[in-house]
Amino acid sequence: MMDSTPRFLNGVFEFEGRGLSRPTEVDPALAYTVPSDKRTQLIYLRAGNSLDEMVYLVLTKNGAPMRYFPVGAQAGVHVPLAVVEDLFPDTKLEVFLAAPEGKGGTLVLDIGLIEI
Repeated sequence: MMDSTPRFLNGVFEFEGRGLSRPTEVDPALAYTVPSDKRTQLIYLRAGNSLDEMVYLVLTKNGAPMRYFPVGAQAGVHVPLAVVEDLFPDTKLEVFLAAPEGKGGTLVLDIGLIEI
């Protein structure tokens, strides 16, 4: 039997868009590095967007885009991931957001990971 530990990246974050082609880091506190003796899997993402326009999140893996998650105008999204992949030791995850230039809003974010 293998022990697993849940990990969460979550919070409420204010943002100001720089354009849909210019994602910016949501918050440095959302960075996560897989422990050197573990593997991790992304299990789900939930997000809410207060803006009157669509935004999207980019989850990066070691600086490269891994997954994109569009979040509709004044809407929420829950994405249970049916296709999961192992993230190997020392992999760094970060969360970026793209929004229309000059538009500000609030993002509610909850990302679930499992360390195995």
